[in-house]
Amino acid sequence: MSDLVNARRSRPAARALGERLDALDTDVRRGVVSLLTLIALLPLLFLLARRTVRLPHGFDLPALYGLTVLTATICLLHLAYSRYDDPAVRLLRRRPRDLAAFPPLPARPRVSFLLAVRNERAHIETCVRSMAAADHPDVQLVVVDDASDDGTAEILARLAGELPITLVRLERNLGKKAALVRACRLADGDVLVFTDSDCVIAPDAVGACVDAMVRHPELGAVSGHCRALNADSGLLARVQDVWYEGQFRITKAAEAAFGSVCCVSGPLAAFRREAIWNYLPAWAGDRFLGAPFRFATDRQLTGYVLGQKWLGRALKRRHADSPFVREHDYPELRWEVGYSRAARVWTRVPSRPGSFLRQQIRWKKSFVRNLFFTGRFMWRRGPAAAALYYAHALWVLAAPVLVARHLVWAPLHLAGPLTLLYLGGVALKGCVWGLAYRLDHPTDRAWRCRPLMSLLSCCVLAWLLPYAVLTLRRDVWSRSTT
Repeated sequence: MSDLVNARRSRPAARALGERLDALDTDVRRGVVSLLTLIALLPLLFLLARRTVRLPHGFDLPALYGLTVLTATICLLHLAYSRYDDPAVRLLRRRPRDLAAFPPLPARPRVSFLLAVRNERAHIETCVRSMAAADHPDVQLVVVDDASDDGTAEILARLAGELPITLVRLERNLGKKAALVRACRLADGDVLVFTDSDCVIAPDAVGACVDAMVRHPELGAVSGHCRALNADSGLLARVQDVWYEGQFRITKAAEAAFGSVCCVSGPLAAFRREAIWNYLPAWAGDRFLGAPFRFATDRQLTGYVLGQKWLGRALKRRHADSPFVREHDYPELRWEVGYSRAARVWTRVPSRPGSFLRQQIRWKKSFVRNLFFTGRFMWRRGPAAAALYYAHALWVLAAPVLVARHLVWAPLHLAGPLTLLYLGGVALKGCVWGLAYRLDHPTDRAWRCRPLMSLLSCCVLAWLLPYAVLTLRRDVWSRSTT
């Protein structure tokens, strides 16, 4: 639990600046934030202008790739720091025109807090107790044990005697999505909140997600902000912790500026009941390439919220016999999906290379599957949201080719300077993200780990995408971090 304490101590200067900005008038605050962001980005803008002027005539793939990455980095940082507003803290500046179409939540909505677990005896008690400590006034706790055989069932039975938990014991392993849908059958909340079995949730995190939805009825889902719980367990864990911060603070914040966060991450995922209820059978029975697909739990569920306006009716017809569809048919709305930096959650990250690589392969499988679903409609959600989504997808898909060209082809053809230039650009990008981390956490020296993650992504993780594609049908639910 020392990670939680360190996280609260790491930002005194940033917190003081935030308090001063919050004291300003809304329009003045936004103007000052935009100006400060522009000033901070001036070195990158100067570098972009200089590289653009020196762009050689004709087609030069390395130069164009470098300019594209630099431009994308500047855009993400600008959006994250000048356009993002935490919906749990203040009203969003961007609201839908058809705001009246979204049914408002009660002032104090009932929350169903749901968890599916399999073989997590080492961490499950900490997770469940943090769920029970949520300070929202009306929370229903439902925990599904998906046929654990390592002693987890006994721990849950003991906790059910101490805490107000509804415990469901499955005799046969169904997989995470099907187990969570079992939990949903018992859920009677206006808001459904999911977490993972290796997480610890801040007491006010659920309340932050709910406050965001009460303030903004158009939000069909809200993602919390996740960091590593075991960041002190080694260099690999520290690298992931800093990377998590950037993925949420920058990437999700940029997507949230347009109400189109593409993945409401599993450690803390809050959904309006109306936004997902009719699509739970499609989620549980998701198939890809002719076989059941047990990954993509958070990405796919987010996709149903983002895309139901265009795909929802067909999905409901496909599962018309399910009680989730038959008993209540909610209208297909163009929901927004947001992110709350105030909703804190910590998860255990892999501390050993083997488990880390297995996790990354699962995530890449989820990315591939979700691309064939969410990619079908993201262009309808506006040019900015579409640009963020498809540019990221293109970058992920192109990464193995670019890595092979620079790290394999170039050395074999005695083009070593090209390899060094590529690695230098990757390290530079990592340094920029690391400096953004330090801006938010001035006293935390972990920002130096961020370039290592960029190099790791380039030299190791990019190669996993082809393997993930070739092994898409292999599906094992395991959350081991060792």
